[in-house]
Amino acid sequence: MESRAANDSLGPDPQSAPVVIVAGASRGVGRGIALALGEAGMRVVVTGRSSEAGRITEARHETIEDTARAIIAAGGSAYPYACDHTDARDVGGLTAWCLRRFGRIDAAICAVWGGNEGFDGERYDDGSRWGDPYWRRPLNRFAPAMETGLYAALVLAHAVTPAMVAARSGVIGFVTFDPDSGYLGDLTYDIAKASVARLAYACAQELAETGVTSLALAPGRVRTERALEAGMGADEGESPLYLGRGIAAMLQRDEATRFAGSVVHAADLAARYGIDDIDGSRPGRFEP
Repeated sequence: MESRAANDSLGPDPQSAPVVIVAGASRGVGRGIALALGEAGMRVVVTGRSSEAGRITEARHETIEDTARAIIAAGGSAYPYACDHTDARDVGGLTAWCLRRFGRIDAAICAVWGGNEGFDGERYDDGSRWGDPYWRRPLNRFAPAMETGLYAALVLAHAVTPAMVAARSGVIGFVTFDPDSGYLGDLTYDIAKASVARLAYACAQELAETGVTSLALAPGRVRTERALEAGMGADEGESPLYLGRGIAAMLQRDEATRFAGSVVHAADLAARYGIDDIDGSRPGRFEP
């Protein structure tokens, strides 16, 4: 896939504002994080595969340009960049573009997930269902889930870390679920998400003393576009912006270091920083 970036921001370009890459920002939690960071005045590089200039993933209609326009409409700064986060060369190009354009990358948040491609809400394209026992399912779902979950997260971290280490500053956040929350109901999904949490921990060990922080970020039950269209969660759960508002507050207060290597829940960030969701509520931690 050919990477593509806007030549300039679609909105204001405050030179002193933090620069944050949000990977997987065309929809879902990634989109919510990008919107919240834009709301907080940060310069947001909105990345993912779903672009008006390329292919659309998971048969969905949302794109990175949609997210960028929403940030701009709210008065923020957004830079859409089409990128396949499972392709190291693509992600290397993204990183190089950010450094040329801004001179730095202050944070990179990975919300990439393509493990549900081919899922129609009931069955996958191989005929299996969500939660079918692993011995009754073909193995071909496992590799894509690990590639678009764990591997994509590692590729982004691998690309942005050298510049952050050189600057002795930066935050790398991996959106996933907390393995201690309990079983997620599907072996492939559970292992893919738990692996990302462990990646955050392992990166934090190797980043100790570099000035760069790695951590995992856990939403609760989220009212994503897909969930709402399926009639699920309209009256419960949290909006995609809830975790993003917590991340924005953490970055603004320069407190990511205290969470290095751990899984940080949206609800805990909300409690710490006095954050409400868009409807004024304050949803609790995820429970399977």
